[in-house]
Amino acid sequence: MKLAEKYADRPAEEFPMLFQRILQNVIRDMFRRRKVRSTWTTLLSSFTGSDEDDDYDPLDNMVIDEPSELGRTPEQNLEQSEVMALIEREISRLPTRQREAFLMRYWEELDIAETAAVMGCSEGSVKTHCSRATHALAAALKLRGIKL
Repeated sequence: MKLAEKYADRPAEEFPMLFQRILQNVIRDMFRRRKVRSTWTTLLSSFTGSDEDDDYDPLDNMVIDEPSELGRTPEQNLEQSEVMALIEREISRLPTRQREAFLMRYWEELDIAETAAVMGCSEGSVKTHCSRATHALAAALKLRGIKL
């Protein structure tokens, strides 16, 4: 579809090369997205507390009603709440556009095109904002001794 939409005016001889480049870029995007999403999903999945509730939001639900169900000590619960507060604080310190892109892509799980439409910018800008936000958050957490 991208080939037909963007390069219909090109000579037919260029189609194989253009198709190959588009395919490579889509595959790279998929792997990058999977890597970043996996990093944040893995990081935040340890804070969920319940596998039964798919709509669980760790930032909204940090109070644990029954810690005995989780098999965690009070120290572990305290550490978990401190890490979540730190993550939330670091997200709030991101520049506005980076924070918007990051939250829409990884919390709201919008795809690149949807995020670009909401933000009123190009898909490339969304990718750039998300990449910068992810790197900034990782660096900030690393400085605080949190390993991803």
